[in-house]
Amino acid sequence: MRHGVFLAAGLLALAGTMVLPLRRLDDRRAVTWLWAASIVTLIAVLAMPTISGAHRWFRLGPLSLQPSELAKIATILLLAYMLSRRSPDQVNELRPTLVPAASLVGSLAVLIVIEPDLGSAVMVLATAAVMLFVAGLRWKYIGGTAGLAVAFVGLAILAQPYRMARVKTFLNPGSDTQGAGFQLAQSLLAVGSGGVTGVGFGQGQQKAYYLPAAHTDFIFSVIGEELGLIGTLLLLAAVGLLFWRGIRAAMRAPDRFSFYVALGGTSLIVVQSLIHMCVCVGLLPTKGLPFPLVSYGGSSLIATFAVVGLVLNVSQHSN
Repeated sequence: MRHGVFLAAGLLALAGTMVLPLRRLDDRRAVTWLWAASIVTLIAVLAMPTISGAHRWFRLGPLSLQPSELAKIATILLLAYMLSRRSPDQVNELRPTLVPAASLVGSLAVLIVIEPDLGSAVMVLATAAVMLFVAGLRWKYIGGTAGLAVAFVGLAILAQPYRMARVKTFLNPGSDTQGAGFQLAQSLLAVGSGGVTGVGFGQGQQKAYYLPAAHTDFIFSVIGEELGLIGTLLLLAAVGLLFWRGIRAAMRAPDRFSFYVALGGTSLIVVQSLIHMCVCVGLLPTKGLPFPLVSYGGSSLIATFAVVGLVLNVSQHSN
């Protein structure tokens, strides 16, 4: 029932962003307000009671909202506004582009890490990196930015013992299957048990108190168990279709702002989907990231629908 409420709210968000004139978002005051709202909510959420050891949610009765999802949308629109007003040469200039972009996006990422929520911070940085790369960022800056990002993530991992334990388990999956590696071990059991055709829809056993967060962070593993290799390949094909249609909308966008909005929105959804799948099969260290449009969760579902609406908005006005 709760997910039905979130689904209805998400569809309303999709309808709203799909018909919203993009010129209203292509405005300095609009993107500034959205960035400021993200900063304020990310600071305010740190005063909220901890849930599962983190200050990530605002509790509104039976509902909970995650401000990091707003920060992802703010990153897309902020960079779309900035990059649409920069030539390829200006993109590589420190004062007009790189320093403001790094400061504004970096402040969002730092506050998200403090919650702590390293996965969402990585998504903010990854989306920004894709948009800057496509805008024409030179390789020397790409290398420097990648180095800073690796250092940032490395320090965030070292700051929390449980993250170090996850990295060690990722490097040696069988070392602690009853401790830090329990989630990964149960996830691999789920995916492996599905075989080619799966055990049947709704018949999976791992979600029944064996696989933690089966409905959110490891939903792909449940799909692998119940629908098998065929089901997971179909899901991967759906992500590929979304990528193709999103990039197609971006390439046919009527203006540069719309181009970057479609590019950023598509990158956010596709990259997060791929990271989720890689985590579930042990190709990346365990990290709590929901599968966009698939996992249970209100904030993620509503925010993803809003992003899809923005991409559809660009698509319906494409050349």
